[in-house]
Amino acid sequence: MTWATQRLDALIAGAATPPPVVSQLKLGLLDSWRPGWIRKTWTPSPGLENGDGTLFGGYLAALADQSLAFAAMTVIDGASGFRTLNLQVNYIRVTGVVALTIEARVIAQTRQVITVRASFHGPEDRLVAEATAQQFILPLAG
Repeated sequence: MTWATQRLDALIAGAATPPPVVSQLKLGLLDSWRPGWIRKTWTPSPGLENGDGTLFGGYLAALADQSLAFAAMTVIDGASGFRTLNLQVNYIRVTGVVALTIEARVIAQTRQVITVRASFHGPEDRLVAEATAQQFILPLAG
């Protein structure tokens, strides 16, 4: 077990305080994880809609960054941390303010970079968006 997987377990159990940005942006946490994979369910608050009732896409980008980081946490070693190097979100289908299931997985890892991919599914398992990122691995400050 590493600092990161201990943190994931503590977040799921409600035994850890998430960073302030999580509550400020109402990102929620995660439901489950295993090495290389996470899942979370997120229900947006009504204030996150555009004028036409659709979900604001920028919020999906924030959720993607969080979910992709959670996935990276499942494989990072105990002596390392990481930072998002790049993030790309592809919007597949417009959605309203509805519950989403987000799954993220590690698709490649080198000595310096973890590549992760996420999918966002709405009602009836309809694909809403996909995201990819690369996480730059760096040593933890000692």
